[in-house]
Amino acid sequence: MSIGVIGAGKWGSALAFALAQKNEVFISSRTPRDMQNFISMEEVLKYEYLVIAIPAQQISSWLENNFVFTNQKILVASKGIEASTGMFLNEIYAKYVPDENIAFLSGPSFATEVMKSLPTALVVNSHNKELSEKFSSFFPDFIKTYTSTDVMGAEISGAYKNVIAIAAGICEGLGLGKNAAAALISRGLVEMQRFGLRYGAKEESFIGLSGAGDLFLTASSTMSRNFRVGLGLAEGKSKEDILIELGEVAEGIGTAYALYEIAEKKDLYLPIAREVYELLEGKNPHISLRDLLAN
Repeated sequence: MSIGVIGAGKWGSALAFALAQKNEVFISSRTPRDMQNFISMEEVLKYEYLVIAIPAQQISSWLENNFVFTNQKILVASKGIEASTGMFLNEIYAKYVPDENIAFLSGPSFATEVMKSLPTALVVNSHNKELSEKFSSFFPDFIKTYTSTDVMGAEISGAYKNVIAIAAGICEGLGLGKNAAAALISRGLVEMQRFGLRYGAKEESFIGLSGAGDLFLTASSTMSRNFRVGLGLAEGKSKEDILIELGEVAEGIGTAYALYEIAEKKDLYLPIAREVYELLEGKNPHISLRDLLAN
């Protein structure tokens, strides 16, 4: 099968590598790259099967300025909630792609380990079961794939876990120990599940690969960009300085702002997400910890 990957960052490149084990894969991005099988955006959009790994906060503008629907089948590999609107990615794509033509990838997956062909398991989520199974068949043997119809559960899990990972990084940076980390991550799982159920997500998605699996990975390792954001916040650094040091996108930042706005509008109880937002806005991490433990 010939597949086009859009987004040549670490995750897009890792997916291109993995999919190339069984398929012919071409990759593109808005910025030209000197890499194998790199083609123009115009060329890549001609492929029937596309994997899109563009950062969540850039998707709306990319779709508006670049995308023309010609019956492509799309696997969305981005994770996040749009900060400026509070829209989920499936809502953004719905303006451009029919529901039966789109799927969403979820589960524990550090790009660095995928590039080393280390084993993991992922979920392809779509309301179109046939499409989920088709995309699942493209993955190599070292990636075990499952399918699900719970698009909203996958989306919320993939976005929310990055915010919890920032909180976990703060916990680590303050030297609070493994007990505190386990308590925080457990509370985070309950918080994102409670949030997801308000949007019709299925409970089982949050205790499977999409939810607990991805959360435990992202909230426990310095390989996670969002975890490293938390480490920086614990040191009293601003989010601007942290992002400069990272040199990469940390999706949890935009998602924390989106969750804060959603919580304000809908009067939702999201204590960890709220504290992460306030930390990103400059709140003292020691005071934040005290407030979190009190709620």
